[in-house]
Amino acid sequence: MKNRFDFYPALFQSLKTYSKEKFMSDLMAGIIVGVVALPLAIAFGIASGVSPEKGIITAIIGGFIVSFLGGSSVQIGGPTGAFIVIVYGIVQNFGIEGLAIATVVAGVMLLIMGLLKLGTVIKFIPYPIIVGFTSGIAVTIFTTQIKDWFGLTIENTPADFLSKWIVYFQHIHTFNFWPFLIGVLSLIIIIYSPRVTKKIPGSLIAIIAMTIIVYILRHYLGITQIETIGDRFTIDPTLPQPEPISFNIQTINLLLPSAFTIAMLGAIESLLSATVADGVIGKKHNSNTELIAQGAANIIVPIFGGIPVTGAIARTMTNINNGGRTPVAGIIHAVVLLLILLFLGPLTKHIPMACLAGVLIIVSYNMSEWRTFRSLLKNPPSDIAVLLVTFFLTVIFDLTIAIEVGLLIAMFLFMKRVAETTQVSVTTDEINLSDGSDNSEEEILILPKGVEVYEIDGPFFFGIANKFDGVMQTLGDKPKVRIIRMRKVSFIDSTGLHNLGSLYRLSQKENIRLILSGVNERVREVFIKTGFKDTIGVENICSHISEAVAKATDYVNEQKNQ
Repeated sequence: MKNRFDFYPALFQSLKTYSKEKFMSDLMAGIIVGVVALPLAIAFGIASGVSPEKGIITAIIGGFIVSFLGGSSVQIGGPTGAFIVIVYGIVQNFGIEGLAIATVVAGVMLLIMGLLKLGTVIKFIPYPIIVGFTSGIAVTIFTTQIKDWFGLTIENTPADFLSKWIVYFQHIHTFNFWPFLIGVLSLIIIIYSPRVTKKIPGSLIAIIAMTIIVYILRHYLGITQIETIGDRFTIDPTLPQPEPISFNIQTINLLLPSAFTIAMLGAIESLLSATVADGVIGKKHNSNTELIAQGAANIIVPIFGGIPVTGAIARTMTNINNGGRTPVAGIIHAVVLLLILLFLGPLTKHIPMACLAGVLIIVSYNMSEWRTFRSLLKNPPSDIAVLLVTFFLTVIFDLTIAIEVGLLIAMFLFMKRVAETTQVSVTTDEINLSDGSDNSEEEILILPKGVEVYEIDGPFFFGIANKFDGVMQTLGDKPKVRIIRMRKVSFIDSTGLHNLGSLYRLSQKENIRLILSGVNERVREVFIKTGFKDTIGVENICSHISEAVAKATDYVNEQKNQ
């Protein structure tokens, strides 16, 4: 199975050399990561439009599956801030059941990607696209927290970015000082607590401190204007029961774009997290196995009411920094979260919403990558265009549109760059062999009159077919032999093949012989499969330029003697 599907979980490999020392290290790391994941899971769940325990359930089940089946030794899976925007939109438009369908479909897509070994391909998605939509998501997350941070009284908050800010300004008179103060204090604690201790995350310290303060303010000082989780949600601290998901083609068709976005976002973020982790621990993850694990997690988690799962960079780095080196740490982190949900779940209702807003504001700041964004603005105009288009589409319109348009722009720019690097040159007098790869004892080949050599330097695909035609039309002459030198053509697509076919037919009509030179094995196989080899004739496909020029010379001499 390993050789066929490239699926070999890192856990199985780790257990071969597992020891008591590794277990103790993983145990401590797992406990710490579980505690760190708690406030984030709650915050991500609420910000995504579902109840807080759904975020915890996602971290428990998703985190366990990612660690058990994943291709990285230290990856921690669960809900992340990147999904907030897309999940919230799906919940608003299609409800919880629609979210479950989209997540399962996304899981199937991830599973297929892994089985088809597309893990390495996804790594090549242009960096400006990743930064563009990540920064856009950060701005969107920050925007969603303004209501709770300022304590604004708004019944129905619009979903889109611009409408949100319009409504915020319209309701600015409902500003409440107490939630704002709690949010500011939370930010201060999160920002400055690492100076005191790096073992305990600032978000956890802020939640514990602010929960105690708000409890005192509400129950002993009569200040009830501070909203808590319990005021908005009813938390169920029990083990979730699996529930069937009703699939129908119509809903799946409507949710396919969103499911594709979840799959792409999950693949990119999880593989990016695993790659960053590789650089720290000095190991290499299996990207295809990781995608299979992410797919399995996203198929199973929705059955228990959870939201999309992916690798979390912050929690993965926390795992590494606290000694976690095998997937056992990730499994322990899931068990710790389960115990917290069962025995401490009811206490989460006292957590103030303004404090969670502070946690998510810090998350959005860390996601924004504003320094990287600023540095990318110094790159070539094409990169800047991809970055800004992806960013503004994410913020103003929709993440799904942003990723799709961003990928399309990137592909067009890539094809444009490849076409620009592919050159077509023409020679009518002599060829210098000293700078080429053709085998010949001579350094200079003299071309007889009536012979033209066209050299294609680069892949011969549809992007340069017109360029080749343009060079032909520019000369406007009628030679006796045309030699197409293809030693630097790495591959040829159907358009390039059609272009050659058209040139061959045109040459036949004009009584011009067409000879191909330096055709490599890959291109030769294309000629054989498509029948072009028989069309042009085996005798007109030469292994090197010396042979092609010799045939051209013989043909020219024959024409003179006739």
